[in-house]
Amino acid sequence: MKNKEIIVLLLIGSPLFAQSPSLFYEQGRAFMVQEDWYSASEALLESLRLNSSHAEATAALAECYYALEEFDEALVWVKKARVLARGNIGLANLEAFILISQGQLEKASAVVNETLAREPYNKEALFAASELDIARGRAGDAVKRYQDAVRRYPDDRRLLASLALVLGSLGNVEQARVYIERAMRQHPDDYRVYYYAAYLDAEAGNLGSAVNYAEKSLFYKPNFPDARSLLANLRYRTGQFTEAGVLADEAIAFNQKDINAWYLKGMALQASGRLADARTVFASALAIDPNDEFIRIALESRIIKDTNLEDPLRAQWASFHFDRARAYKKQNFSDQALFEYRRGLRINPYAKDRKEYAEILKLQGYPSRYTEELRFMQELGIADKSVNDAVEAYDSLLKDALFKQWGIDPAVSVKKHWNIAVFSVISQSSVFHADAGALAASYIKDVLVHDRNIAPLDLELRQASFSQAFREARVAGADYFLIVSVSENQRDLSVKGELFTARTGASVGVFSAYRTGADRLRNASVGLVDRLSVSLPLRAELLQYKQGQGLIDKGKVDRVKPDMTFDVVQKGRIAVRNDEVGALYLGDDVVGKLTINTVDEEVAAGTIARNGFFDRIAVGDEIFLHPEKPASTADETLADPELRSLLRNLR
Repeated sequence: MKNKEIIVLLLIGSPLFAQSPSLFYEQGRAFMVQEDWYSASEALLESLRLNSSHAEATAALAECYYALEEFDEALVWVKKARVLARGNIGLANLEAFILISQGQLEKASAVVNETLAREPYNKEALFAASELDIARGRAGDAVKRYQDAVRRYPDDRRLLASLALVLGSLGNVEQARVYIERAMRQHPDDYRVYYYAAYLDAEAGNLGSAVNYAEKSLFYKPNFPDARSLLANLRYRTGQFTEAGVLADEAIAFNQKDINAWYLKGMALQASGRLADARTVFASALAIDPNDEFIRIALESRIIKDTNLEDPLRAQWASFHFDRARAYKKQNFSDQALFEYRRGLRINPYAKDRKEYAEILKLQGYPSRYTEELRFMQELGIADKSVNDAVEAYDSLLKDALFKQWGIDPAVSVKKHWNIAVFSVISQSSVFHADAGALAASYIKDVLVHDRNIAPLDLELRQASFSQAFREARVAGADYFLIVSVSENQRDLSVKGELFTARTGASVGVFSAYRTGADRLRNASVGLVDRLSVSLPLRAELLQYKQGQGLIDKGKVDRVKPDMTFDVVQKGRIAVRNDEVGALYLGDDVVGKLTINTVDEEVAAGTIARNGFFDRIAVGDEIFLHPEKPASTADETLADPELRSLLRNLR
């Protein structure tokens, strides 16, 4: 035990200590030096109980809550501290950092600008201004600001590491290495510098040197949890699954509620082929934190892959989603309810809850799809009398439906016309959840199953490299392939999908979604799919053609409306564009124009005017709608959650 701690403990035992707010404050500061924020906050609260006007204890408590990411509470205490210590620029800077973390960027900007107007080269204010740039998605501006600050403070460890991190996030690996190596030369005994060096090398794919730096960080501070977590992640990424599991066990022994360690342990067991053990660990982790989406997806994926359809495990874990669906339904949040019902049915297709899912489709005005779901229940042998009666009643009600007039079955005839492969590249990982990209890719693929225009191909999600992903997509006959990556911190998450043509490998679009709070992976994945779906032109197939009338396999649910006009393109003549999302075909390939006059749920019919003297139109020709240029698809936010977390914790 250190001498300072011994003195503090002796003082605690004395009668004088109980009456001394200053001694509690000193104890709190001692815990803060050790980064034991919980113990520090307890001591500081006791100090303030004895003297509510203790300015230093109030300010220190605000800093503790900030370190614990309790930003609402931190803001309350920093405002109190600023009243008690008016003119304290350090407290103004702390308030700015807290406001940035809360997303109150305009208020933070006002505080930062006021400080810089008084002290243009105040170092903490420059840090706050740089973090504000990053929160606004202007990392390039932050680089310039950090570079100016480094010229003024060339030996500052925090500045050098911050600049390296931001450069690394922008893909400037060489310059990032220059600054982090400079930090290591100038601060050779600092465990934090080696941790950030390990992180940067891990992001750059230099896993061997990343392991060495992580081990150096732990050499200088053996109980540093961030470095231990990063090292475990690196062991996992390099295929050392047993070693990764051992490190995860050490973290769990230190803190039973370390949810990321539980997650990594399950992933390591899964990668080692111990699938039943992995399921057990994931289930134990969910008992600790039922809201960790990555762990839930990992467990549900294992159940889907490892168990037969009648396994009771499926019903057990699907019930979580059905319960949530019913809660959303009570609040009239039908889209969220549909998502949860679909997720539950993905796990347990035999669930009788399918009837509730069908009821929502009926309420949304889709009686045909409602009937399809009930008929599927009949095929599964789980229909009761009410289901059978409903099928009979709706068959009668739909006797004049467009698909019946044309004599087709939408469940068989309706197709998806954009084939997309969804991948993650193994080198992409995350500080919080190893293989986060792969799990997000699996989630996005499941969401795409319900998109009417896109068919996700059944290919291995985890690819060793971009070139392998390109090869797999091309061989499978995909139109495009989507490479998914994730950036996250404890509260926020950003999912990015870069879209490439499978024909040439050219990048044609980037789709990002940023979410915070509960269900952020679900909401970000749905947001990304929505953006991708809207960007793709509507394609259909000519199912029937007679007497100048045509029936296509898209309808009301696909946003087809009367009076819309489509090109009828000769089958096999449409090619995927190589410069942007979309399709190409020659004018001579357009054999007619279709004008819609009748729209049903899943099909539509209209009049076809042929091009030219001869009628070259045939069943199977493609129907293509030239889209208007969509509104800007700029990212909802370009801020990198992982980078922001790293900078916030860089002390």
